[in-house]
Amino acid sequence: MVHTGNGKGKTTCALGLMMRAAGRGLKCCMIQFMKSRNDRYGEHESAEKLGIEVHTMGDGFTWDTKNPEQDIKTARDTWALCVEKMRSGDYDLLVFDELVYVLSYKMLPVEEVLDEFRTIRAAQPALHIVVTGRDAPPELIEAADLVTEMTEIKHPFTAGIRAQQGIEF
Repeated sequence: MVHTGNGKGKTTCALGLMMRAAGRGLKCCMIQFMKSRNDRYGEHESAEKLGIEVHTMGDGFTWDTKNPEQDIKTARDTWALCVEKMRSGDYDLLVFDELVYVLSYKMLPVEEVLDEFRTIRAAQPALHIVVTGRDAPPELIEAADLVTEMTEIKHPFTAGIRAQQGIEF
């Protein structure tokens, strides 16, 4: 599953799906690529209460990077954890939050990620994988079973309203 587009709600949608799955006894894990590992977000608090594993691995949002080598290393390390979780056979639903950004910024090759997804799908056809982020590459869209595009119609930031605790983080 791919949640992409310029609108707000990609991660929120994936979190809602994990909440539903956890409520039905499915084993869930979210790995966050770009959110800072030094911050604690509202979803971490809720996920713990529901028994959902969350790994926040990023160095913070990096679209205006000052250290591309470090960003690529962080993306590689985070992807290695994703591969480990996929191959473990321990999960029913995995969410790779903001993986699409990493692909669109060319920090990881799309074909490498798709090859791993194909391998995992052949070995574990019941495993659900959700990836989020803007600008999903066409190859990822083609490979997915479900693609949802969030379209921004109106956003409070454009009216000067800053991110709000419990809503954006």
